[in-house]
Amino acid sequence: MTQPNPRASWKRSLAIVWIGEFFSVLTSSILQMGLIWHVTLTTGSASALSFVSLAAFLPMALLGAFAGTIVDRTSIKRLMIGADLFIAAVSLTLVFGSLGGGLSVAAVAGVLFVRALGSTLHTPAFNALTPLIAPAEALSKLAGMLQFMQSGSYIIGNAIAAVVYPAFGLTFMIALDVAGAVLASIAVAVSGIKIPAPERHTPEENAEASRHAVRAFLSETADGYRELKCHRGLFAMLWIGFAFSVLFSPISALFPLMVFDHFGGTTTQSAIAEIAFSVGMIAASGWIGATGGLKNRALSCTLAIALFGAVTLASGLVPPSALAVFLGLTFVMGVSSPLYTAPQMALMQERVEPECMGRVFGLYGAVCSWAMPVGLIASTLFADAIGVSVCFVLIGAAMVILAGITWAIPSIRKIG
Repeated sequence: MTQPNPRASWKRSLAIVWIGEFFSVLTSSILQMGLIWHVTLTTGSASALSFVSLAAFLPMALLGAFAGTIVDRTSIKRLMIGADLFIAAVSLTLVFGSLGGGLSVAAVAGVLFVRALGSTLHTPAFNALTPLIAPAEALSKLAGMLQFMQSGSYIIGNAIAAVVYPAFGLTFMIALDVAGAVLASIAVAVSGIKIPAPERHTPEENAEASRHAVRAFLSETADGYRELKCHRGLFAMLWIGFAFSVLFSPISALFPLMVFDHFGGTTTQSAIAEIAFSVGMIAASGWIGATGGLKNRALSCTLAIALFGAVTLASGLVPPSALAVFLGLTFVMGVSSPLYTAPQMALMQERVEPECMGRVFGLYGAVCSWAMPVGLIASTLFADAIGVSVCFVLIGAAMVILAGITWAIPSIRKIG
């Protein structure tokens, strides 16, 4: 009798889960664009867009550090299914407001905040699944395949949203999102993946584990801080990264308003702008993967900040009749992003001791997670008063100045 091939088995099971995840990410990106367009077209307010973006991001900033502890102490399959169904149920509540035509900014922000709670648990659970069932030698290729799949589903989602929103409206987009979440849950349930159940603990033990997780997170963050202090160039780049994230977050949130308000564009053109940015990121990532990028990585990071700033500044100066120019500049913005993030990651991987790597990356993640709300709150306070195009000009100018400050720091120049 022929014995089953365990390697083929894990591949088949993982493929089923990934197909479900593809449709879940695809439909979520469709709804996300629909909600952003709804807020943009009904309010025309930069502060409203920043407020909605902040609501969607806060759960990850507040709870992301502790989500892993919950994942480690819960059945991953049940957690993924439960989180997907929870997100579907929350999205479904939008139907009532959408059908009535009275979907307020507060309602959208509230739903995005609660949806993000589910995503905060689902994302680490999904990331933890692959290493549990796939052999170690396959993980690097699987990581690249997963990144390509998620990027592709985001790009396709934006393209579909541009067709669906004007033709069928927001209610249909909500229905798609619910269907995608349900499909992802079914895929996990029928995949046949066998994962050992976590060890059961009493409520008292769970409470102690939670307290330990908080203490461990704070301790490891402090350890990462001390380790970076030993590498002056990396320590300086930590705060340069914080400043860059503060400046970047309002630009990311205000993209649709720039297309609609300044250029008088359509949902299709807004989707093209998002796709152009993503394609730019993929193109630059491919070039870095093939060539290794610039040899002087500190110079690469500095040039990337300067390029992003110059293009952002130029975008704010483009006349309303030249939308095509803005779309080209958006592609260049996407190109500049990996030119900054990839060399920065490589520098840390090369210079930080392996046993401290997780703590250092954790510190970077924590700092950048809090930089984005700071930038969004700041933009909420003054974006409507000065206008979205002026925002682009001022933020772009600030990025160019930040690039100059970056290269003026001797420890950063020498690190490359």
